[in-house]
Amino acid sequence: MSNFDDLAMAVASFGGNNRVIFDDLGKPSIMVLIPKMKYSDVITGGTQETMPWWIVDGVEKNIWVSKYINTVVNDRAYSLALKDPKCYINFDQAVTACRKKGQGWHLNQNGIFAALNLWCMKNGFIPRGNTNWDASYEKAWERGMNTYIDGDHKGGRTAAGSGPVTWNHDGTPAGIADLCGNTWEWVSGLRIVDGEIQIIPYGNSMKLTCNMGANSTEWKAIMPDGTLVEPGTAGTLHYDVQGGKLVINTSTSVKSTPNIPFGSLAAQSGVNIPQIAVAAGIIKDTAATYGSSGHQQYVNTEGERLPFRGSSFYHASGGGVAALNLSHPRTFSDSGISLRSAYYEELETAH
Repeated sequence: MSNFDDLAMAVASFGGNNRVIFDDLGKPSIMVLIPKMKYSDVITGGTQETMPWWIVDGVEKNIWVSKYINTVVNDRAYSLALKDPKCYINFDQAVTACRKKGQGWHLNQNGIFAALNLWCMKNGFIPRGNTNWDASYEKAWERGMNTYIDGDHKGGRTAAGSGPVTWNHDGTPAGIADLCGNTWEWVSGLRIVDGEIQIIPYGNSMKLTCNMGANSTEWKAIMPDGTLVEPGTAGTLHYDVQGGKLVINTSTSVKSTPNIPFGSLAAQSGVNIPQIAVAAGIIKDTAATYGSSGHQQYVNTEGERLPFRGSSFYHASGGGVAALNLSHPRTFSDSGISLRSAYYEELETAH
């Protein structure tokens, strides 16, 4: 029996939705199947349509997400247990490290990260993680294995998957590790430009040919009725500050760098929020109860800003799986920002 056979057997013991998937060089990653979701599965009042993140060129796909925050070997991203997450990587480098692995491989979509967050809330389990220099801020006895010391804090990053199962998205060994804390994660398919919220339609950001560059015409803005239109169209959804508080509006009145707990973000009076904005993790589901702190959302309404999600080891009370940072350019990198690759395939090929 080969070492890879041993690995596959060990991974299968986590649960039937865990699998070893090889890239085009035959190198393994440990992946978790994320079954397709309808809006109605996770969003109050949602329709029966499959959420768009599972659809490429009109065809629904199976999507596998890295079980672990990725390490990078020879410029390729891999999901392997107990590795130090790859940090000091910017958005475009993260996209490239995933796409280099071959057909189907991509940087995890913003919409899939958001769907997992919605699933957690719907199922009554919000994962904790390394949000306090090796430990959970809420439960200090929950700790991971340190891999990086941050300054004088005597802690920092922890080895991927080294925490307890309460740090997995479903609270079981079968779940995805470290969606909350340890490192922020770059995600694909979302950005803001001068406060305007823009997405890559459907699951198109999974395609090797998808252009997510600053000047790409694939980006679309969102109308309050959910219609996708060209960026710059009047009346699209924007981040704005009204009365000193971050809100969702149909224009941006001031350039600013506000932040707010995810559970406190609301629409400006009279502005409708379509289900696609909830599915994209821009604003919470109406039935969700995140509380008045944690899961912090950071925004910069000047210029192009690319997203990373899930908070990092240093966020303490502001950490949480629903945390979203849209305050930095695509060139930004940091000791607390990493990546998570994903893989799509035809529905009938999953097993």
